[in-house]
Amino acid sequence: MSDLVLLRRWRLALGRYAERSLPADGMSDAERRADRALDYLYAREMERRGLRRREEAMGRTGSLDATQLTPLGWLGELRDLFPQSVCETVQAHAIDNLGMRELLSDPAVLDALEPSKDLLKSLIAFKGAANPAMREKIREVTRKVVEDIVRRLRPRVDAALAGRPNRFRRSQLKSIQNFDWRATIRDNLRNWDAERGVIVADRLRFHGRSRRRLPWTIILCVDQSGSMLASTIYAAVMASILTTLPAVEVRLIVFDTSIVDLSSEAHDPVEVLMSVQLGGGTNIAAAMEYCETLITQPTRTVFALVSDFEEGGSVPHMLAATRRMASARVTLLGLGALSDDAAPVYDRRMAERLAACGMHVAALTPDRFAEWIGDVIA
Repeated sequence: MSDLVLLRRWRLALGRYAERSLPADGMSDAERRADRALDYLYAREMERRGLRRREEAMGRTGSLDATQLTPLGWLGELRDLFPQSVCETVQAHAIDNLGMRELLSDPAVLDALEPSKDLLKSLIAFKGAANPAMREKIREVTRKVVEDIVRRLRPRVDAALAGRPNRFRRSQLKSIQNFDWRATIRDNLRNWDAERGVIVADRLRFHGRSRRRLPWTIILCVDQSGSMLASTIYAAVMASILTTLPAVEVRLIVFDTSIVDLSSEAHDPVEVLMSVQLGGGTNIAAAMEYCETLITQPTRTVFALVSDFEEGGSVPHMLAATRRMASARVTLLGLGALSDDAAPVYDRRMAERLAACGMHVAALTPDRFAEWIGDVIA
């Protein structure tokens, strides 16, 4: 790579604050546009830290710069200049880190944003302050992102829930105890051998045996505190997939210091995500005590706590609820929070204490969680 190319890249990284040492004179038109688009966002952070641009420091107010960008025009520039992955990253920086909330206050701007999981996280956090028109736009974007997540996740979850065939286990359905001799004789009368006085049966009939399947209840108890947003999105999607299983009742509970039962909306992840209220404290004990009231058949119940286990309520009450459910033979799983890159982010000491009380604790991706569920209810 030539020195000139390196200098241009440094200029794009440093922006207009490097104008004195790295002037934009040698940049191409596309590089100038990229410089301007990046400057529109990242110069805000520098100004917030008190650093003024060179022309401002010299008292110069007039310029021959192009017309000032608007949020909508800036988004158009991003899409024209950068690949989608870069657009999503810069867009997330604008909303999450650099306070460009004007991106979320105009329905036209929201239409121009690239739907992504990062955008969805910002919209869910913002929706409480949105006006009715913006809430409808947020719902549209939420549906697009959720449908994309379901499309990618569903095949892996279905495969995990289906389990793996066992080549070493013979089927017992066609056993002698299931043999239907009357139907076998009736279906093979045409094969009567008069010489030998026997029926040559080429088609054997067996009774079908219905397998008694008791229903399972799966309780997803989801921490909706601010740090749990990524896990909340996947929990909502998983709940909707689990509701399609036969003989399975899904109860979906979200909590912070309050408890909300969203079981009636568990089939629709968009409604769930539009209902969650992120933030506040965390009272795991109260949520677990509420979930205990939903258990009618302990041995046919799976309780999954999705949390970072950072209890703000009563730790003794939380551990006592865990012990009570474990002693009743409820299947307990603690799903530790995962970051966007699937790294565990939860209180390990508290996780160990829950495990000591009878809860299986793991940090599982959605497909691995489905595998675990499949093993339990098979």
